[in-house]
Amino acid sequence: MTATEDRYDPQAVELKWQEKWDRDGTNSFSEDELRNAKDPYYNLMMFPYPSAEGLHVGNLYAYTGADVNGRYWRLRGKDVFEPIGFDAFGIHSENYALKVGTNPNDLIPRNVENFTNILKRFGGMYDWNHTVNTTHVNYYKWTQWVFLKLFEGGLVERREAPVNWCPSCMTVLANEQVIQGQCERCESVVEQRLLPQWFFKITHYAQALLDNIEGIDWSDITKKAQTNWIGRSEGAEVDFAVDGVPEAIIPVFTTRPDTLYGATYMVLAPEHPLVDRVTTRQERSAVAAYKAHVATQGLVERQKTDQDKSGVFTGGHALNPTNGARIPIWIADYVLMGYGTGAIMAVPGHDVRDFEFATKFQLPIVRVIAGDGEDGSTPLAEAYVGDGVLVNSGEFDGMAVAEGKRAIVDKLAASGQAKAEVNYRLHDWCVSRQRYWGPPIPIVHCDNCGAVPVPEQDLPVELPYLEDFRPDDSGVSPLTRVTDWYETTCPSCDGAAHRETDVTDNFLCSGWYFLRYPSTDTDATALDPELTKKWLPVDCYIGGNEHAVLHLMYARFLTMALNDLGVIDFAEPFKKFRAHGILNREGRKMSKSKGNVIVPDDIIDEFGADTLRLYLLFLGPFEQGGDYQGKGIHGPYGFLNRLWQSVVDAERGEADEHVERQLHRTIKQVTEQVPALQHNTAIAAMMEYLNAVRRGGRTPRRSELEPLVILLAPFAPHIAEELYARLGHDSGLFESARWPPFDESKTIDAVIDIAVQINGKLRGQVTVPAEADEATARAAAEGSDKIGKYLDDKTVRKVIYVPNRLINLVAN
Repeated sequence: MTATEDRYDPQAVELKWQEKWDRDGTNSFSEDELRNAKDPYYNLMMFPYPSAEGLHVGNLYAYTGADVNGRYWRLRGKDVFEPIGFDAFGIHSENYALKVGTNPNDLIPRNVENFTNILKRFGGMYDWNHTVNTTHVNYYKWTQWVFLKLFEGGLVERREAPVNWCPSCMTVLANEQVIQGQCERCESVVEQRLLPQWFFKITHYAQALLDNIEGIDWSDITKKAQTNWIGRSEGAEVDFAVDGVPEAIIPVFTTRPDTLYGATYMVLAPEHPLVDRVTTRQERSAVAAYKAHVATQGLVERQKTDQDKSGVFTGGHALNPTNGARIPIWIADYVLMGYGTGAIMAVPGHDVRDFEFATKFQLPIVRVIAGDGEDGSTPLAEAYVGDGVLVNSGEFDGMAVAEGKRAIVDKLAASGQAKAEVNYRLHDWCVSRQRYWGPPIPIVHCDNCGAVPVPEQDLPVELPYLEDFRPDDSGVSPLTRVTDWYETTCPSCDGAAHRETDVTDNFLCSGWYFLRYPSTDTDATALDPELTKKWLPVDCYIGGNEHAVLHLMYARFLTMALNDLGVIDFAEPFKKFRAHGILNREGRKMSKSKGNVIVPDDIIDEFGADTLRLYLLFLGPFEQGGDYQGKGIHGPYGFLNRLWQSVVDAERGEADEHVERQLHRTIKQVTEQVPALQHNTAIAAMMEYLNAVRRGGRTPRRSELEPLVILLAPFAPHIAEELYARLGHDSGLFESARWPPFDESKTIDAVIDIAVQINGKLRGQVTVPAEADEATARAAAEGSDKIGKYLDDKTVRKVIYVPNRLINLVAN
């Protein structure tokens, strides 16, 4: 069956136009076209990681919404650049390769090919001339270059640190990759290990990342997530001397210096360097046993607030700097060395966790803040966390909390025991992974020279083909087993050396990929200066909010760092970011782990990609998501069939006045709603308009249908192209058509029906001119035979008129 027959055949139509787009390069830019674009618009969506057999409809939901945005702006006259690529390195891909027993060097290219076929079938406006694959050497060469740039700028550090270790994936995980104490990849319980790791100093940009949030046009939900993750808190750093241990000082960061008089004990992280010095001989065995136990826990698990409190007394004591009180020093798993100073002052009277800990271990609880109707002797059945005045606080009694904070810090600062401080929840980004499938870190270790960066001219450090790529529990990468690769010479002294065997976190690969897209025509540089200046930052980025504190935070950091290093001239990567909603299936979140994903191939085979695209975006507000119901797809399919038949049956001629006004209202609504991502209501408006065109069995006019075909084009591009051609156009829709304008005056009906009430009761309707004044509406109501009878022998005493809606005549 061919696409020229009168019956709608989606498979034939879609194959025809996909082949034509590919043959004509409709969606692709040449290098010259990129350089000479007059009105550039960079439309970006999150590139997929091809770790399994293929994409599911939940993925296509996100891609369709983003593609509609790009196609819309193209029809508005923009030069739209919409590239796509593959985030193919990392644990996702390697774990899948292990699962199916195939080397990732062989498996991932097949997965990429499969993903490519699906993306082409669904009709994305992708520029396949400008694609990236993070596993290709011509891409990860430049990922290594980014690492070296940050290294040169002092933003990379190797240090031993407690890290999250997944015993199943056998690698380190960033804090952001641990969900409720479990690995986000495989859901194994995460442990803690002390390992040498490479870190990017994202904390140097904590305040800049926070400051810029207010000025970026991003989804509020994403901005809030980043604000909370950065976690700025203002307070003071206070020094506690250790009793009986000369020159031993424990600094503590607190946001509540007003409660210092209530600090009745201290807690150190088990890894704190002072633990051994403060522990007495009698408590050493208990402390050692507890430290060994904590080492089996993951860092995120230790932060859970709902778990039973545990800890041991070290036997040592600190001195409270406000009153000289001698307070016991404990260690506990909920205090982490990487957070703050690795030590806390415990104020059980005014902190819930401290109260629970003190109650369990029978430690003193002192009230130092009193609320209304309370004083220093009021008992505490639970921690009091409200506002009030200071009590049991010596010379500061009676001060309000805010005043007390300042006064206590000022006094301690005068003696060098405290200083005002700002702290952040954000921690440096651990980029080391002890796995095989990733870009090797471009560092050489030399006994004489230390860690030496690989010279830029020697990039890439290629990932060798490794037959046995399985990780082990040693904490060392499988790359150590490739002796001829591992052993090398030092770039600095030419002496014997060995390569760094950790590979980088795949979030580094995805943290800068959008910068590379315009420059993929060149291998001479990572970022062509002219193209980067023309196309970046990205105009619109659409993706999942689950990446708010991972990919999106890292992308912002890398952009800021590269800007400071003089590589690029902008500090924020995306002018606009919108988070799409989640697609459910009959009330349950769609995911591979739940076994309820829907593969699109069979749906496209039966109904076509255009129907699927339309249905996905009709399910609900794009930024909220929707619920996929199998039978619901018949509605959009029927709509496309009716539109097809309408074009087949259409005649030449002028549109009637009613249809014309409905058309202009529809154009206005769709024009306003598509860039606002209100796709479901835009689709509903187009469906309603087609019903108006066909109402009463009337024969549609071509002039009534052509604007609708163009409005539909971003949502259902294949059928729109075909119908546009059938309406008499030789050039393709996306090559020659422009978005239809609307006449504001024609969006308002010439006449309308308004409700008429007599003494508040509905008595009928009358037809009046749109925006009729009160006198006109009253005259129409009183002149109506049906309504006038209710006014016989009565006098109208009052008129209540709501223009274009109703008139109420109050009469007696």
